[in-house]
Amino acid sequence: MNGLRFFVVTSLLLTTLVFVSACVHAAGVRSAVPVSPVAPGTWAGEHLILEVSEKGANAEFDCAHGQITEPIAVDKHGNFSVTGTYTREHGGPVLRDESASSIAARYSGHVDGDTLNLTVTITKDDAQTFVLTRGSHMLLRKCR
Repeated sequence: MNGLRFFVVTSLLLTTLVFVSACVHAAGVRSAVPVSPVAPGTWAGEHLILEVSEKGANAEFDCAHGQITEPIAVDKHGNFSVTGTYTREHGGPVLRDESASSIAARYSGHVDGDTLNLTVTITKDDAQTFVLTRGSHMLLRKCR
């Protein structure tokens, strides 16, 4: 009887060890997806200047501005998708009691070297695409 008890206890311990090892391995595989940040600095193109930092980015459009408040990390293929805000601006004076309302936006795209293709999606039917170059400085035509 002691031999049978020893066999059962040993089998249970080995099964538990294999299960725990598999769980640890699976968790490690999920976290091993290569991710790297978009290079910080100025990325600019027609109608948009994007100032990227390790914490996110500030976007300055011709007649709007936006903010990304999370790091922009690209996957092993150079793709990214983050949430942020988009605030429309208008020409003419700003009234004293006027407040700009930010709306949620998705900033997604692809980085290839010093070129960043960016799509800013505000609604399903309202998306704008930009091609930005790292280190470039463009002039915007502000509608203010």
